[in-house]
Amino acid sequence: MDARTRILSVALEEFAAKGEKGATIRGIADAAGVSAGLVQHHFPNKAALREACDAYAIDTIRDIKTRSFGGGAGDTGFLAVAMSAAIPIQTYLARALVDGSPRAAALFDDAVALTRDMTEHGMPGMNPPATDDPHAYAAVLTAFSFGMIVLHEHLSRSLGGNTLTPEGYPRLARAALDVFSHALVTPEFTEQARAALSTLMDDAPGDSDPPAP
Repeated sequence: MDARTRILSVALEEFAAKGEKGATIRGIADAAGVSAGLVQHHFPNKAALREACDAYAIDTIRDIKTRSFGGGAGDTGFLAVAMSAAIPIQTYLARALVDGSPRAAALFDDAVALTRDMTEHGMPGMNPPATDDPHAYAAVLTAFSFGMIVLHEHLSRSLGGNTLTPEGYPRLARAALDVFSHALVTPEFTEQARAALSTLMDDAPGDSDPPAP
């Protein structure tokens, strides 16, 4: 692991444990076994380091999802490696999404853009979404996925084990797969509810069009 990658890896852990306000360049440098000057050589300030962590998180999520839908989901060896990479990312996201910083909003928006890109362009093993509002679809799907991360302490308590560990994560992922792969409501219910909701949207005052991507 080169110095930049090592610093980034440790920064993910520090931000996850202490939040953006609590983590410091000096603390990250000490944990990474490098000088503060070297950290600032790669990342001029803490904001730049946090931004790099966000970008790394999104890129890693994209890579894991792409490989999973490309055949990796059926390979236990790949799943073990992917899980070891995903758990630190998700631990970071659990804190980063709720720490109140401006970066939290940007991180969520980046994730929505990634989700929309992947659902609109399609991937092997993924059905095209049945929606006439792809932006809302991507935003809600992202919120569903991030909700499991942000609420991991409650999920862990309910499931009887930490869901952000190699032991607990597979059960969480399998349950999520069951949810996403099963049509929980009937076509009749869907048609009736969509018609009623569309009427409410049409009758609502003001512009109800979804925001531009």
